[in-house]
Amino acid sequence: MPDSLARAISRFRRPPANGAGPARQSAAAFRASVEFRLANLERDVGDLKGRISGLIFVVLGAVITQVVLRVFV
Repeated sequence: MPDSLARAISRFRRPPANGAGPARQSAAAFRASVEFRLANLERDVGDLKGRISGLIFVVLGAVITQVVLRVFV
């Protein structure tokens, strides 16, 4: 099973352009890269939270409107 999994994963990898492995990064460059990615992830999560909050607001508004219409009409 592990061999078949390794083969399946290797099919999705791109071969290196010059035949060498990936370039090594310094610790500072890696840290900066991780911080950049985390900042983008935090921004995306914040955007997602805003959209979900808006969706909940719209759904609750529709439910309240339906209840009011059924009670008074």
